[in-house]
Amino acid sequence: MKVYYDKDVDALYIKLSNKKPEGVIEISEGVNLDTTKDNKIVGIEILDASKKIDLKSILSYTLEIDKKKALESFV
Repeated sequence: MKVYYDKDVDALYIKLSNKKPEGVIEISEGVNLDTTKDNKIVGIEILDASKKIDLKSILSYTLEIDKKKALESFV
């Protein structure tokens, strides 16, 4: 997962996959899901991001996972 923020246009993009998006689903005004042709979500775009979320929390986050459970899901 990669997170991009463009301060000039106040847009946040969360890239969830390296797959090429082929469609867009608008879930609310200015919040879009990029999807593949088989409807898998590959990215999330948030316009006017500073008005919709706390940018400090999304741009400086930690990820906590249960490594054992994560590895089991790939087996």
